[in-house]
Amino acid sequence: MTNKINPALLYALEMNTQTLTRRAVASSGAKKVSFPSITLIVAPRERFSYVQPSLDSIYRHTHLPFKLIYIDVDSPRYLRRYLAQTAADRDFTLLRTRRFLSPNQVRNLGLKHATTDYVLFIDNDMHVSPGWLEKLWTCAQKTDATVVSPLVCVGKPLHERILMAGGEIKLFLETNGQKKYRRLYKECHLVNRSASMLKHQLQPLVCDYAELHCMLVKRTIFDQIGPLDEKLLNTHEHLDFCLMVAQAGGTIYCEPASVVTYVPEMPRRWSDLSYFMLRWSDAWEAESLIHFQKKWGLDMDRDFMESFNRLGHQRHQLFLLPLLRRLMAGRRVTWLENLAIRLEQWLSEYIAHRYQQKSS
Repeated sequence: MTNKINPALLYALEMNTQTLTRRAVASSGAKKVSFPSITLIVAPRERFSYVQPSLDSIYRHTHLPFKLIYIDVDSPRYLRRYLAQTAADRDFTLLRTRRFLSPNQVRNLGLKHATTDYVLFIDNDMHVSPGWLEKLWTCAQKTDATVVSPLVCVGKPLHERILMAGGEIKLFLETNGQKKYRRLYKECHLVNRSASMLKHQLQPLVCDYAELHCMLVKRTIFDQIGPLDEKLLNTHEHLDFCLMVAQAGGTIYCEPASVVTYVPEMPRRWSDLSYFMLRWSDAWEAESLIHFQKKWGLDMDRDFMESFNRLGHQRHQLFLLPLLRRLMAGRRVTWLENLAIRLEQWLSEYIAHRYQQKSS
């Protein structure tokens, strides 16, 4: 007869053993062990329904000590109960707001309560892999980097399809006859490549920008550059932050040995849909693009015009078109898609307008 070990019990025993070991070292006359000083700031990205798997993965796969701050932006009742219980069980800080906030507003709220040497921004729909934080921390200590980003993947199976492995970004002048245009160049590394096929080839590298999906940051950089720009409501906030870090003389690394995955999913609950529609509303996106363009003195070039032509792209790709394909059994009906897009744009405008009225 074979005795089966309960995985949950095994995990609890492992965590208890680590805790007892730390206490024994601290109370003994042995050489003092220096532990990292990190606060994880969990911000909502676009929905609420992946919060539990995300938090579970963080606590299961992180063996360094850390503090955690979760900012709950008017989540549904079932999630408020879960977060309250989990915060008590895990002893993390739970902050609540009575209205939706943009991601940078949430991150700044978390920053006000962080006192550690490093903060780690992570979205609430990220699934982390074993050793992810240890590898980011080790890279930060070896390189003295201001920012360290993991290899970010997207979708399922987890940790397989690369979303980005750092990127290049440059502000430059382009000459066209007598005219000069100030433009932005950016390129994301290894998009849609296989993480498993490349894992033995990838090495830590200096890069120009990383995603705020997940990044480890020296907290002192905010003494130089100030808080994250809250006028960037839903786009280009990662580019803006990394440009500010570069201006302040900071360095950015990508550590591909650390792997995390953004898990997108079509909103299925009204609570998810209402936040998703506001988060990716045309109003928020247009306001963010215009602010970024003016802040960095960029000309309204073809890339910006293309961005304006693609307003609503995130909503359409993650919600509207998948919904229509389900309803139409996989068939594409162009006239129906065009009608649905117009109706969906009206709904997005209504939600953004209602939010603006409540906030004023």
